[in-house]
Parts: sequence; structure tokens; C-alpha cells
Amino acid sequence: MHVTEVPKPALTGPDRITGLDGVRGLAAFFVVVHHCRLFSFPGFPADTGPLWLSPLLYGHLAVVVFIVLSGYSLALGPAGREWSLGRIRTFLRRRAWRIIPAYWAALIFSFLVARLLVTETPGVVPTGKSLLTYGFLVQDVVSAPSPNSAFWSIAVEAQLYLLFPLLLLLRRNIGAVALVVCVLTGVVLIEALSGQVPVFMSLLHLTPEFAVLFTLGAVTAGIRRDSRIPWPWLALAGGAALVILIAVLGPVRAIGNYFWLDLLAAFPVAALLAGLAQGRPSWLIRVLDSAPLRFLGKCSYSLYLVHVPIVAVVSHLLVRAWLPAGTPAFLLTAVLAVPLAVLFARGFAAVFELPFQRHRSAAALLAAIRSKRHAQPGNGTGAPPS
Repeated sequence: MHVTEVPKPALTGPDRITGLDGVRGLAAFFVVVHHCRLFSFPGFPADTGPLWLSPLLYGHLAVVVFIVLSGYSLALGPAGREWSLGRIRTFLRRRAWRIIPAYWAALIFSFLVARLLVTETPGVVPTGKSLLTYGFLVQDVVSAPSPNSAFWSIAVEAQLYLLFPLLLLLRRNIGAVALVVCVLTGVVLIEALSGQVPVFMSLLHLTPEFAVLFTLGAVTAGIRRDSRIPWPWLALAGGAALVILIAVLGPVRAIGNYFWLDLLAAFPVAALLAGLAQGRPSWLIRVLDSAPLRFLGKCSYSLYLVHVPIVAVVSHLLVRAWLPAGTPAFLLTAVLAVPLAVLFARGFAAVFELPFQRHRSAAALLAAIRSKRHAQPGNGTGAPPS
């Protein structure tokens, strides 16, 4: 009897899967280049640039990847414990500890760049209300001048964290399919009735379809890694169908219908993650686990947070002084802004992100800082200076 060998799960540690950092890195990189394009061609969402740059119009879909991946990553641990989260307070505290320090630092950075150097959008200057609104992550509820257009999704993600314990409870009690159907039905009803029910119209500001994306990512974490389902092929088929649909719709109609495109894009992303958990396809995992993509992945959150002010400075203060809008302006903006943003994000992550990943509490972080300070040469506890 012929037995087909099933690749071993691509684990790199507890609840870790090879390639996820690469996915994060690619998504963040795509968002950066997307904004380089937006600063270089007027008329968005109309496609006023060359055809070969048209895919860069859809940077929003990279956020779809982030949201599905967020639900997936958070659910990997609970999926192995019968969908038990543990103490909700502990989960929320750790999430806040993980995302808020870097976010607040990026908020201050973006605010200062906008006030002292250049605003992302001419005439839109952030105010004290902006700091409060964005600082408390209510920018999708309270209107205020934006200091950074990338921040809209951080509020949505924070709100999804509040729903996560409930999603796990429902997953444990009603199953994966019923959970996805329930969330999808509720979200589609909000969209369908938004024209008749004012409350539902206001809910659209919360990007409710992301609840479906987040839920789909979470239930995907429970897919058996020895499953024979060809997840990579399903991801490829779903992605190809999405590309064809976008091409048929054109950029204006496609971007105007992101609600539905987000829902359609969620499946190929989830299928890709299920395939990576199986160790398939091996060539893609090798690419995603390459050093450059791991490098990007390690600072992807910081890169997402800080790149917009950097691209704005490069575009408005440097490139536009020499070149009009168009392809040369895009190329020069990308050449200057992308590496600058990546390097800045790496240093930013080293200060405002990675320490909060390594140390789970303020006490642990302060203890590590004191320990490092005491171990420095010349303080009586380390090696003497040379």
C-alpha cells in the first residue's frame, strides 16, 4: 500500500509556525510601498499611474492579512488547550502591554512630524483632540484630524481583542462553522440594513467585516495539521479569483466595495496560514523564512506604525521639490523612503516594541533594565574597562 508522507508541521517553538514573520513582513512592506504610490500619483482611488503599479492601489488588503493573521496567532495557544484562554484580565493586560507602548510612541512621533515638518494631507493638522482621540483608540468613533492614516486599523484591532474571549467561548460550545456563520450573518445584516437603520450605519465606521476576518483566522488555528485538504491550492485559487474580480470591477468600484472584498480575501489568507501550518508549500516557507523577510517581520508592527510620516517627509519635502507627480517621483520616493522607514522602524522596535515582547510586565522590564545597567563595565559588577 502506498503511503503519502505528510510534511511535519513547521513549528519553531511553542505555538510558533515558520513563515508567519515573513507574511507579516511582506504585508507591512506592501503597505509602505502602497503609500509611496499614493503620495506620487493624484486622484486615488482612480488609477492615474502606469498599469504595472496598479496592484499598489490595494494596500488595504494587506490589513486584511494582518487581521486574519492576528486572530490566527492569538488562537494558536488556546486551540491546543480546548479553546481555553485563561484569565481574561491577564490576556487583555498582555495585549495592551504588547501594542500600546509602541503605538503611543508612534502617535507622538507622527504628531510632531505633522506639527513641525509636514502634514500627510495638506491642510489636515492634528490637534490636542487628535492626541486624545487616537491615544484612547477611539478614532473610528470620534472624529479628529489624523496624525497618521495608518492608525485607523489599530483601533479596530484593539476592539477585536475585547471580543476575543467571547469568540473562544463560542468556538468551544458551538463549533468553528457555526461560529463563522453567526459572525458573518450578523456583519452582513449590519451592511444590508445600514441604509434603513441609523445605528447600523454608524457601526460601519467600526469596519465590522474585520470581525469575520479575525474570527476566521482564530478558527483556522484549530485546523488539524495532518489534514489532507490541499490548503495551498485553495489559497491560490481564492487569491486568483479575487484578483480577477478586482480587475473586472476596476479600482474605483473595487475600493468602494472593500466590505465585500475584505470578506472574500479572508478565505485565501486563512487557507495560506493552514497550509503553512502543514509545512506546505515548502518552497514558500523557505522564502518566508529567509533572513530579509524575518528581519522585516520582526519590526513589521513598528514599520506599519511609523512609515507614513517618513514617506510624507520624503515625498513632500524632498521629491516634490525636484519632480512632479508621476512614475519618476514614485521611484525616487520608494528608493529613499522604503529603506529609511525600514531602518527607522528597526531602531524604533528595539526601543518601543521588542523590550515589551521579551518582558511581560513593567516589573520584569524594570528588573531587566537594572540588571543590564549593573552589568555594564566600570560599575563594580561587570568586567573592568579595557
